[in-house]
Amino acid sequence: MKNVLEKYGRVLESIDIKDHSTFKVSAVIDYLVLPNTIEDLKALIHYLKKENVKYKIIGKCSNLIFVNEHYEGVLIRLDFLNHFEIKDNLIKAGSGVSLMKLAVDASSSCLTGLEWATGIPGSVGGAIVQNAGAYGTCMSDVVESVTVLTEGNIEIWNKEKLDFAYRHSYLKNHPEIICLEVTLKLAEGNSKDIMESIKTKREKRFATQPLEYPSCGSIFRNPEGALAAGKLIEDAGLKGLTVGGAEVSEKHANFIINKCGATGKDIKELISKIKTEVKKKYNIELEEEQEYVE
Repeated sequence: MKNVLEKYGRVLESIDIKDHSTFKVSAVIDYLVLPNTIEDLKALIHYLKKENVKYKIIGKCSNLIFVNEHYEGVLIRLDFLNHFEIKDNLIKAGSGVSLMKLAVDASSSCLTGLEWATGIPGSVGGAIVQNAGAYGTCMSDVVESVTVLTEGNIEIWNKEKLDFAYRHSYLKNHPEIICLEVTLKLAEGNSKDIMESIKTKREKRFATQPLEYPSCGSIFRNPEGALAAGKLIEDAGLKGLTVGGAEVSEKHANFIINKCGATGKDIKELISKIKTEVKKKYNIELEEEQEYVE
């Protein structure tokens, strides 16, 4: 199969996803394909569908939990969509661009609106799909339009069509529609104020989050009309709870960390235990921000 896949781009065979993810959980992937062009991407997907091969488009794997030790199928990463340009207060960026790099470059250009993203290790495409955010701000606040690949056609969707909500977009429930490029509209700002905002947010992250351990960031969405998920978990006495090598962080209860060789099953079981205890104590159903890959 590798010989066929190589028609469409670079192919890595039998790789361990822990080397490409923020959770550093081991899972052997049959094939990781990095297409060369959009036409190669379209042809690759056509081939995989025709051959009934399981596949998934991924970004920086900062929001994925690989549950099993083996993924039988093809992962596709859009590294070739790594272009971006800043013109006045508009930014066009390919979905494969690092969100963190984009946010830093925008801030260096005295544009404000992405300071919150300078510490988020995802891709632009993944951030759109998840409507990523922090400190009360999210991608939907700055999105003008998104270019997508749908049913083999390239279309430009306006913000309204993306149906953004808290940690949600239309694309999240429709993985067959692929984000290719995004246009963002930021505001002109003061360099000193922007850099101070980034510094303050960075210091807060280091003080409150367990950045010294592998993780996927916040595990649960904050429930509407209730305390923050981390506070609920902490008040339920679950800090330090472990399953295998996975642990509820003592520093921030809404982080699960890979303390020592955690498996995807460890993390999934720990998440289940947290949800059960919070439901029992508060009658609140926590909802994961992460996506399970099985």
